[in-house]
Amino acid sequence: MNVGKTLFVQLMEFVPWTSFGRIVVRYGGNTRVRRLNCAEQFRVMAFAQLTWRESLRDIEVTLGVHPNKLYGMGFRHIIRRSTLADANESRDWRIWSDLAALLIKRARKLYSETDLVGLDLKNTVYALDSTTIDLCLSLFDWASFRQTKAAVKMHTLLDLRGSIPAFIHISNGKMHDVNMLDVMPVEAGSFYVMDRGYLDFARLFVMHQCGAFFVTRAKSNTRMRRIYSRRTNRQSGVICDQTVVFTGFLAARHYPEQLRRIRFKDPTTGKTLVFLTNNFALAPLTIVTLYKNRWQVELFFKWIKQHLRIKKFLGNSENAVKTQIGCAVSTYVLIAMVKKELQIEASLYTLLQILSVSVFEKTQLLCAFRETGDQNEQTDFPKQLKVFES
Repeated sequence: MNVGKTLFVQLMEFVPWTSFGRIVVRYGGNTRVRRLNCAEQFRVMAFAQLTWRESLRDIEVTLGVHPNKLYGMGFRHIIRRSTLADANESRDWRIWSDLAALLIKRARKLYSETDLVGLDLKNTVYALDSTTIDLCLSLFDWASFRQTKAAVKMHTLLDLRGSIPAFIHISNGKMHDVNMLDVMPVEAGSFYVMDRGYLDFARLFVMHQCGAFFVTRAKSNTRMRRIYSRRTNRQSGVICDQTVVFTGFLAARHYPEQLRRIRFKDPTTGKTLVFLTNNFALAPLTIVTLYKNRWQVELFFKWIKQHLRIKKFLGNSENAVKTQIGCAVSTYVLIAMVKKELQIEASLYTLLQILSVSVFEKTQLLCAFRETGDQNEQTDFPKQLKVFES
């Protein structure tokens, strides 16, 4: 029974605290800590995400007006901004990265049976992309990007079943997207959908040798020779479906095997697109639909920038920035887990809106979300006007 517990406390019960304790021990997060241990730090950071707090003073004041509720929320002492700032600066950011990975693993199990939009596939489908978070160079000199600005990049491998980030890597703004192919894990039998920024034939061939499938777009200067053409229905938009090999010296050397090239004319925009894949079994329109679903990772970036606090940071060091991003991702995934486990029909946006104004309310989560309408997950994002973007 959750009678007498605030919505915030009920939400925190979905965190696997025992497993989190092992992570804290691994990195010595609570060593010589008298106030604000790691569990309390995460609660504070999650509270800041849920209620849209944008500064340390903002957090301190908001929690300070509810002193009688702090113990029930899991805080042993009143939260001071200096204590929180020290914790974000000094505690290993990998604690929050590993917590996010733990929550992601559990969330992906919950969403494993979710259908892919427009696709009848049992394979796991990932969309790979990155987003740049601009920073002030005078405050974040460690993240120099250009002469007059700083930035960090959030490289994300998004599982399209439930829009759950399966892998996240934080780098400085100078890291090229293609280098992510050297860092991310590769699963045999899974599909990896990416734009032309990841077109590196040596790395794609490694992915092919691992038994994974990729779908990407060809660049205009990519030289290829046709080996075989399959029959297509031009009325569907598929102009040609061919088996090709590279004729360029370096491309042929780095990817010595055959590829599949599909030329598609988008009936909406009239734009002609050329796709490359190492999968020869799926129908050409299925390959096109796979690339269309890549847009979900762009919408994911737009969503978290609008609804989570990753534009304004509570600290200036690299450790503090990575800590905040890790806690923001953990909060996002935690809400997604609650939505699935409680079988709530409302969108993540709606759940966050409700929690932002009612975290101190003492009512059951299901009761709080009962009258939220019958929106589905797609209503989290604006209507998709341009399907195929480079």
